[in-house]
Amino acid sequence: MSELRELALKSKAWPFEEARKLVKRFAKHPPEKGYVLFETGYGPSGLPHIGTFGEVARTTMVRRAFEALSDIPTKLICFSDDLDGMRKVPSNVPNPEKLQEHLQRPLSAVPDPFEEYDSFGDHNNAMLRRFLDTFGFDYEFYSASVFYKSGQFNQILLRAVEKYDEIMEVMLKSLREERRETYSCFLPISQKTGRVMYVPMKSVNATDGTITFDDEDGEEVTMSVTGGQVKLQWKPDFGARWAALDVDFEMYGKDHSTNTHIYDKICRILGGRAPEHFVYEMFLDEVGGKISKSSGNGISIDEWLTYASSESLSYFMYLKPKTAKRLHFDVIPKAVDEYHQHLRAFEGQDLKARLNNPVWHIHRGQPPVSDMVVPFSMLLNLASASSAENTEQMWGFIRKYAPDATAQTHPGLDAAAGFAVRYFHDFVKPTKVYRAANEQERAALVYLAERLKTWDGAVDGDALQSLVFAVGKEHGFDPLRAWFTAIYEVLLGASQGPRFGGFIALFGVPETVALIEKALAGEFLDD
Repeated sequence: MSELRELALKSKAWPFEEARKLVKRFAKHPPEKGYVLFETGYGPSGLPHIGTFGEVARTTMVRRAFEALSDIPTKLICFSDDLDGMRKVPSNVPNPEKLQEHLQRPLSAVPDPFEEYDSFGDHNNAMLRRFLDTFGFDYEFYSASVFYKSGQFNQILLRAVEKYDEIMEVMLKSLREERRETYSCFLPISQKTGRVMYVPMKSVNATDGTITFDDEDGEEVTMSVTGGQVKLQWKPDFGARWAALDVDFEMYGKDHSTNTHIYDKICRILGGRAPEHFVYEMFLDEVGGKISKSSGNGISIDEWLTYASSESLSYFMYLKPKTAKRLHFDVIPKAVDEYHQHLRAFEGQDLKARLNNPVWHIHRGQPPVSDMVVPFSMLLNLASASSAENTEQMWGFIRKYAPDATAQTHPGLDAAAGFAVRYFHDFVKPTKVYRAANEQERAALVYLAERLKTWDGAVDGDALQSLVFAVGKEHGFDPLRAWFTAIYEVLLGASQGPRFGGFIALFGVPETVALIEKALAGEFLDD
């Protein structure tokens, strides 16, 4: 056994913990289909949000961890339930009123409000694939409409007719009494209105593979369950899909966790083996609400990529998947800096430590070398202090701090400088609130400026930090945190900020002196 595999079998990194469940699953016999199948599901009722990306990213991390532990081939399927009826009109689409008449029709039959694709389902599927392709995911895309209509699902649907009573027994136990009276695991699509109908079955014929029900106008209809004329309710559909595709691993949000036993039972009733599961916590928006596709709250993938790299997003997805996390713009700077901290640590780590490092899982064990000689948080404060309008202005300061760095030799840093300018103008600048210094703070800032004017030491962050520290102590700040808070609030218009010695080294000693003098002169205060 290789050293990597031996250490991976003991690693506490959560992707390896999940992957070991799959190793155990196939310890005696490899999968008959010849590969281990990972699946992620997508409900295209609205534009794909960042949580959808997170599910695919995390599933891919488990897949790569399994590949480090086993020689069995793997495959990832992204399955879109675009045959589902549109229950409500999303608020974040153009001309939403035009969709009202199409409520309850399959998403693959609803006109595209963006007028770019054949249907709303096709549009959202294309958006999902574009997002996933941007990140280079290795996956196969499955459409429920195609899956049902092509006959790929026929065998399972016919088996569901045969096992109708058993499936209903499982489902009825989970429903309220009033719901039980009208529930059926089959949802016929009306040939008259095109709508997905939630109607009780009058009969289910296992011999013919048909169901009988009353259409919307009251006419009795007998219909075959095959060929895309009928779909399964979403809970039975989950288990049926597992059985039809022989899925080995699927993760989903906590809102599905109470249904896991239902999915598993239906999968087994239909002759399948229930897959391994992983339940992750939900993402929350700025105010702690659950993010959703239809409301469009939280951050979109495109919005994250406007302010930070794709790798920083993957890092955010890696972190504590079983802990609910706020997914808003203020998490981006921290994610960027922590990602690069792990990159820098990776170079000096042994293999055991590397397997526990998030960047191993983000980059399949071969992460790049970080070229961020300036932290993103520092770049943000630089953009703030200089009111930078573009990347070129940022490089004017960066070159003084790191004279050997250029946009060509440090492309990651160059991109981060551009991200910092955008982030500053969109999120930091509108919230900056400066205040005047009190008597103690003014005296300390004047003294700091005088000391900097006569500074003849190296422009070194540690040395300058020691100077700032000493000035605070000499002027009686207790705790010293109050001194640094004053610096941030008076000079930068923020309640917290960078390690100030490093900021001086980056911004420049004369420039910092000028910044202090402008602040004390009241130039940053509102009239």
